[in-house]
Amino acid sequence: MTPLDDRAIAEYTAFATHLAELAGHAILPYFRARIDVENKAAAGAFDPVTAADRAAERAIRDEIGRVHPGHGIHGEEFGVAAGKDGLTWLIDPIDGTRAFIIGQLHWGVLIALSDGERPVVGVMHQPYTGETFIGSRLGAEMRRAGVTSILRVRECERLEDAIVASTDPAMFIGTAENEAFHALVAKARMRRYGGDCYLYCLLAAGFVDLVIESGLKAYDIQPLMPIIEAAGGVVTNWAGAAPYEGGQIVAAGDRRLHAIALKMLKPAAK
Repeated sequence: MTPLDDRAIAEYTAFATHLAELAGHAILPYFRARIDVENKAAAGAFDPVTAADRAAERAIRDEIGRVHPGHGIHGEEFGVAAGKDGLTWLIDPIDGTRAFIIGQLHWGVLIALSDGERPVVGVMHQPYTGETFIGSRLGAEMRRAGVTSILRVRECERLEDAIVASTDPAMFIGTAENEAFHALVAKARMRRYGGDCYLYCLLAAGFVDLVIESGLKAYDIQPLMPIIEAAGGVVTNWAGAAPYEGGQIVAAGDRRLHAIALKMLKPAAK
């Protein structure tokens, strides 16, 4: 397909933001309400889903179908619908469903537009706080209450000075992965757990230095990549490659710190 020019990127960014806001309207009636929670996992695992997740993804899919019927869709709840023109929307209607069901704020609507090679637009929207984090090659910003703030990562050259975040240390499976992660965080200035998509946006905003995770899906990470990269950060898998399909993730605000983290994590790369 023909590469998207800046005008197209701006238009798709506005549309992605619109989609995220539609999803937010579908979600909010369920937040901090007593709702049923289903478990999608088997064998004793727990992967929650609610009516809010499904309502939000339906709202997004319906609007994409109305405005851009030739586009593909890859969503967490309703799978893949192939498109005709090389553009695909990736959707995680509520990234952080565990936080959502207990009334915490660290969840958000994730939306990316992929040009068939990489995500070119990314949005994370937290409808309860009214924050929207946006990224593309045109820049990275956070919008709230009519105010727009430019996002910029901070410098942090040494692991000993770094704040490292991860949603849950239990996500690291197997001895090698576990040991590599814990050896790294043991050297950091500070570690924080819990946060899901919010952690990556806080990194883009310059409040976190490293985010290290594992077991992510394409729709978990692609929406966040344009935000971090446009803010000056870097996102790869533990082998140092682009993590378009998810898996093991390391995001850093400072490339020097990213290199240190990769050196420690690569032996456990899958």
